[in-house]
Amino acid sequence: MRPEPGQVLHFSEDPTIELFVPHVAPTSALREPYVWAVGYERCPDYWFPRACPRAMAWKTAGTSEADADRIIGAGCGDRVHAIEYGWLKALMDVGLYAYRLPAGPFRAIGDDGHALVAEVPVKPLGPAEPVPDLLDLHEEAGIQLRVLDNLWSFWNEVTASTLGFSGIRLRNARR
Repeated sequence: MRPEPGQVLHFSEDPTIELFVPHVAPTSALREPYVWAVGYERCPDYWFPRACPRAMAWKTAGTSEADADRIIGAGCGDRVHAIEYGWLKALMDVGLYAYRLPAGPFRAIGDDGHALVAEVPVKPLGPAEPVPDLLDLHEEAGIQLRVLDNLWSFWNEVTASTLGFSGIRLRNARR
């Protein structure tokens, strides 16, 4: 599930949102109120239950072949997502929805611009759309989905590599 041109997406487990109002997200280090969304390239980062910890890595122009082979796997595509076994059932059962929002009010934020924010209320372009099977989305996008006992060893390897990476909700991962 990806946005069309001129759109961004917001993923939620709540299908009843009629207006997105800027707020300070409890998980954000930023203290400014925003409406959060994501563009086409980073949608796969949110094909998970909201609280699910996930470690993600992908090839970039600066990725060494050795790091890609070691972490993603030779012949295994350009991207890998990892979750813990304890979250697999939630991944398979979650009711996830996507809201299509107009891209106009949003701007990139952060060093790599991975997130998009608006500082004004934003009305969805239509009702929430059920997100299809999350395993199927990963497969169709050519993204490996790895299930691990614990994310931390994998995360440490990823962050010390030349791969691009993102970790979301890692505070919920096993210690």
